[in-house]
Amino acid sequence: MSRKSYLISLLFAAVVVLGHAFAPAAMADEAGAPAKDKSMMSRDQVTRILDSNRMIITPQGVDEKVKLHINGIDQWVSIRGKDRRNPILLFLHGGPAAPAMPEGYTFQTPWEDYFTVVQWDQRGAGKTYRANTEEAMAPGMSVKGMTDDAEQVVTYLRERFGKQKIFLLGHSWGSILGVTLAQRHPEWFYAYISTGQVVNGRRNEEVGFNYALRKAKEEGNQTAIRELEAMAPYPGKGPLTLDRIGMRSKWEMYYGGLAWGRKDYQFDVDAEELSPDYSREDLDAIDKGSLFSLNHLLPALLSADFDHVTTFGCPVIVYVGAHDYTTPHEVTEAWYANIHAPSKKLVSFADSAHMMMQEQPGRFLMHLVTDALPLAQAVGDVAPAEATK
Repeated sequence: MSRKSYLISLLFAAVVVLGHAFAPAAMADEAGAPAKDKSMMSRDQVTRILDSNRMIITPQGVDEKVKLHINGIDQWVSIRGKDRRNPILLFLHGGPAAPAMPEGYTFQTPWEDYFTVVQWDQRGAGKTYRANTEEAMAPGMSVKGMTDDAEQVVTYLRERFGKQKIFLLGHSWGSILGVTLAQRHPEWFYAYISTGQVVNGRRNEEVGFNYALRKAKEEGNQTAIRELEAMAPYPGKGPLTLDRIGMRSKWEMYYGGLAWGRKDYQFDVDAEELSPDYSREDLDAIDKGSLFSLNHLLPALLSADFDHVTTFGCPVIVYVGAHDYTTPHEVTEAWYANIHAPSKKLVSFADSAHMMMQEQPGRFLMHLVTDALPLAQAVGDVAPAEATK
């Protein structure tokens, strides 16, 4: 059976329950399958080519995967950059348990000219899930426990690279950890870079549901209308089941609320399958970690409420996709209006939904360089620039 790990990359990863309709079809039985085309490359050949193409060979460069023992378990980070003198950017991935490390090669390589980029597989996710037992990971499977983990990751990075401050980028679920960590230790960060921000979990559900139903009615999609209206009023006041969340996620994704102009997330699945950073066993661990993490973290995700968490001690940069209904852009924009910080900036990506760094990678990098990098340049925490005449 083909992997279905892309489903957990939705903000509310419960779409694994109902979203199997979007998964690739099962492979044919060996007996009935056509003969393999011997001209086709193997996965190992493709990943070798990709890895060679992005190889870091500069004298000051760094390209490492490091296993850190943090709060009782082994946790994996990838550290990549062309020059160690550049500022560090720590990427807090979404999900929960949807690591960005396996598809990072599709958008991250140009970042490495300007930042030392750190991808961290959180407790319960990917390589970190694979490295530990569920029993060992369970005690820290909470916002507090995982923010404690993040503190240790930041401490390691600051000490190892001799940095007073780093950049903190939180995407989707990772934005919950990002806000919490930026509130705890604003002095550690040049800026908190909010991307696909979770502001209010239940309001996200309501706005995303209304968007999907509105689009279904505009299109006359009777199947979508019937399935969505059967859940109304949504989310309601009662507990949210995985089935209900999965149904909302399915149709919101179908109408481009996750990746604008796309009805599914297959492009990301395909990229993960060819990841030079993940083995087959690592890829399989994503799905297992997703189900484990949902059992522990779904209530925290749905109860997240930062409506009144608007005072920050570090600069805040907020990136939204103009078509994002996974973490609805209008909810984030209203939150941004109330933020008080040493400086703040809002950028809306016109042709993106929730996955801005993959949907508009050039513009995303441009804004990292123009919005964030100057904060490090102001104190000399960058590698020397190119010589120009």
